[in-house]
Amino acid sequence: MKQPSILFATLSPLALLASCGNAYSTDGGETASTPSPTMDGEFDGDFAITAHGEFDEPWASAFIPGTSMLFITEKPGTAKIYNTDNDRVITVSGLPQVDYGGQGGLGDVAFLPSESTSSVGTRTIYLSWAEAGEGDTRGAVVGRGQLNCASATACSVSNLNVIWRQTPKVTGRGHYSHRIVFSPDEQYMFVSSGERQKQDPAQNTENTLGTIVRLNLDGSAASGNPFADQGSPTDQIWTYGNRNILSMDFDSAGRLWEIEHGPAGGDELNLVQRGANYGWPVRSNGDNYDGSNIPDHTADDGFTKPVISWSPVIAPGNMVFYDGDLFEGMDGDLIVAGLKTQALIRIAFDGEQAREVARYDMGNRIRQVVYGPDGALWVLEDGEGGRLLELRPS
Repeated sequence: MKQPSILFATLSPLALLASCGNAYSTDGGETASTPSPTMDGEFDGDFAITAHGEFDEPWASAFIPGTSMLFITEKPGTAKIYNTDNDRVITVSGLPQVDYGGQGGLGDVAFLPSESTSSVGTRTIYLSWAEAGEGDTRGAVVGRGQLNCASATACSVSNLNVIWRQTPKVTGRGHYSHRIVFSPDEQYMFVSSGERQKQDPAQNTENTLGTIVRLNLDGSAASGNPFADQGSPTDQIWTYGNRNILSMDFDSAGRLWEIEHGPAGGDELNLVQRGANYGWPVRSNGDNYDGSNIPDHTADDGFTKPVISWSPVIAPGNMVFYDGDLFEGMDGDLIVAGLKTQALIRIAFDGEQAREVARYDMGNRIRQVVYGPDGALWVLEDGEGGRLLELRPS
């Protein structure tokens, strides 16, 4: 651990975390390079990759605003904070009880970027997870609390209260989605709500399954939603006809995009538009898993069409619009974590049009990708023992 300086006492506890960790270190240091595929743009795909330890079924990550500390959720219900300055890990207490199993457990984590200059050792934290209900039912929830780092060796979540629940709770353990993203002005919170493998509810706006909901930061329905006059929970809905959205992010122009899993084929990149119906399960460019046909999207089907459709699927984990200059020519491109593809997928944009320009083979299922304060990519592999990888130009 680094020795404290004479400035130590003047820093907030979260700032101190950038200098000190707790009792154990992941030590890092395992380095490799990926092949360089042919692609458009200046970066040639040659990564220098450094491994920084393993995590227990990591699901999501986010940098704590104003720090180089990476908060990592683990699906069984645990979380850790990784100090990218010194390779140390801090465990986090005060986490919710989750319904772990299948695709369920602890899910997404999100912070408010505007709190990056806070002078106190707390940040507002938003978490999503699977919550058990009556009988054999469960559903996704979002909670809001405070991340407290009272010292350089301990962090906890306090005052964590559920502010939104997927409606209704149903049987099964799949397609929770529960990704969280804030509008660029931080006035609204968008949450993806999967159709829980029930299909038909995605076309029924009397529930929030198979939707994206638009909420105030306290979890209440936001004004101006397309069905605001129809009562709860319909008044929460921003889009519907969605399947299983594990990826959402805003581009630099303030447009919200999402990628959702199709069935056997038909993964979709969609521009998120107010009141849009994306067609699931009536239309899909994929087929059912039993081989039965689902009609493809057509120009006259009345549904909002995907900007890109993938068959075979890429099975996305998350995605992030890259906003940095470490990788030449990549600024503004979308980087997608690929599960089935075991790759990072790079997508370039021309306004509201998009095209895939590269795939970077990672050799393992990739659950999450974010970029750090200096522009490096930080990647989490999927599953037990999933590694945290730091990617820089070779």
